[in-house]
Amino acid sequence: MSGEPPCTPRSRVGAAVWPDVQASAPAVPVSLSLVGVTGVEKIIHIGGTGAGDSQLFSARLDCLVDLGPEQKGAHMSRFEEAVNDVIGEVILGEVALRAEKLARHIAERVRQRQDAARAEVTIDARYPEYKPAPVSGTATQAMHTLNASAVAFEHGTRQMVGVAAQGVTTSPGPPQLSDGARKRLAADGFSDRQIDRILAAVPMPTGCDRGLGTLYIGCPEACDIDIDAAALVTIVEDSMSSEIYELLKRSDEAAVIEKAHRRPRFVEDCVREMLRAVLDRYGDLPDDAFVSARHENLGTVHQHSVVAERYGLLGELRAERRGGTVTRHHTSRREWLGAVKASRASDRPLA
Repeated sequence: MSGEPPCTPRSRVGAAVWPDVQASAPAVPVSLSLVGVTGVEKIIHIGGTGAGDSQLFSARLDCLVDLGPEQKGAHMSRFEEAVNDVIGEVILGEVALRAEKLARHIAERVRQRQDAARAEVTIDARYPEYKPAPVSGTATQAMHTLNASAVAFEHGTRQMVGVAAQGVTTSPGPPQLSDGARKRLAADGFSDRQIDRILAAVPMPTGCDRGLGTLYIGCPEACDIDIDAAALVTIVEDSMSSEIYELLKRSDEAAVIEKAHRRPRFVEDCVREMLRAVLDRYGDLPDDAFVSARHENLGTVHQHSVVAERYGLLGELRAERRGGTVTRHHTSRREWLGAVKASRASDRPLA
């Protein structure tokens, strides 16, 4: 990792001439997969769905490039210059960009400034959602995580947007619970028909866990379909037994608990519900678009957490849903972001 660079092969400071050390040959001529800066903190302007619907957010950025075996180091100041240029253009401009498009512009600028075959930019920001409590209507704010990634090649740029949101899940109750209730009701003189009606009307108590869902959608180079982060948050929350709120009155708590117990779901169910919603909502996305859905339950009656995940191409998921062949290899996020066409710009000859 190199320090502050000059922007020309040799720069003059007073009477001294300073060589461009970063452009010199390394002692070990081996290419590097990633070189760059991480944890860059910036205020970014993220656009919404309507005119004037945009906000400033505090975000952390990672900016990385590949490095050929003929170059000793990357020019670190050029990462900062590219980030500042693009963010300045967006903040001062009339229209704010979505996070993934902001990442795309920065990645393309970084790749150009570093003369790299590949540049990758990741943006992490906190995403606010304002909503009323379910019964009292009390105003409450929920904070979600917004993630955007972009990888720029010479032939084009891939971009991805994702969110993380919390909710609550209840497990489908073990048979022992309903069996015990049935026996107690029978002992109190209720008939079998009455017991069936009672158990159908009153949800059975069961394990209740706070869950964390994450959902990512990636658009390939030729795709320019907008993916609204707020819509992804809704998909994540709807996949669980119930959404949760920071501020609740007692009537709200009762409504959340009852809703959760009427929609018991395993972590596997939550992931499949997210995938179903993506397939239904984003039918215009091409088969080579990417999706990743993950749900983790933070155990309450267990000391461990439980997790389920599915990632892959939309075409793979569509084929499975139609009852086609089972996809044995699931394309990962890293594989998808790093995919390049047959004429790979990264396979360039040594200078």
